Amino acid sequence: MASGADLGVLQEASELAVQTAYRAGALLRERVGTKREIVHKGIVDLVTDADRESERLISSALKEVFPDFRLTGEEGATGANGSDYGWLIDPIDGTTNFAHGYPHFAVSICLEYRRIPVVGAVYDPMRDEMFVGVEGQGATLNDMPIQASTVVDLIQALGATGFNYDINARQEQNAFWSVFNDRVQGLRRDGAAALDAAWVACGRLDLFFENPVNGWDVGAAAVIAREAGAVVTSLAGEAYDTTMNEVLCTNAPLHDAVVSLIHETRLTRQNAG
Repeated sequence: MASGADLGVLQEASELAVQTAYRAGALLRERVGTKREIVHKGIVDLVTDADRESERLISSALKEVFPDFRLTGEEGATGANGSDYGWLIDPIDGTTNFAHGYPHFAVSICLEYRRIPVVGAVYDPMRDEMFVGVEGQGATLNDMPIQASTVVDLIQALGATGFNYDINARQEQNAFWSVFNDRVQGLRRDGAAALDAAWVACGRLDLFFENPVNGWDVGAAAVIAREAGAVVTSLAGEAYDTTMNEVLCTNAPLHDAVVSLIHETRLTRQNAG
């Protein structure tokens, strides 16, 4: 169902998001592997000087063209209030990877309309891969159309997930890992939610789920995946919006089975506790 967002706004926002993501990605590519100023937001939750510089670049570019749009950045950037449109930006999705020189991270820029993601650009600067999705216009990888996979059985599926930055709050994620690891062909944890969901969009992965996760992490990739034919919901199967702190992204054939397995795992934990 269409969100009602203006088509002209979507087109202009898409072009701006792509251009800006390329610029931010170039900055990160230059900085990876160099000495970083690292601050701990939690025991294992990091922010670097490159995060902040990338966010300044992105937020400045977006505000210049759309000064009236809301804006929320992971590292604190804010914009106007009151608009139906809002930017959600993650200057480095995969900061821990970036800080360690592990070349798997991305720039994520999302435009949402009344909390529904409608434009998404996810750029992987180390692979020079730009994923783009625009409501009603499909999804692309480096300007080529992409589609989610058609795998129908979990045992043939490659999946991915993520873990809480609060080490003491990982019990449910550990349970999910154990259950899914025995039910799918392979399960990965690469530490960049935007790329996980974008890889579902292009068929490299068949499913991805994470809780907790923020709108700036997965909002952009949610548009891309949805436009590529994937199903994007909460872990319980409810339609995704950017206020949720969880996401499930699968190809269409696997969605119901994954929702059921998540539900069964939660019931088992609840009954055991």
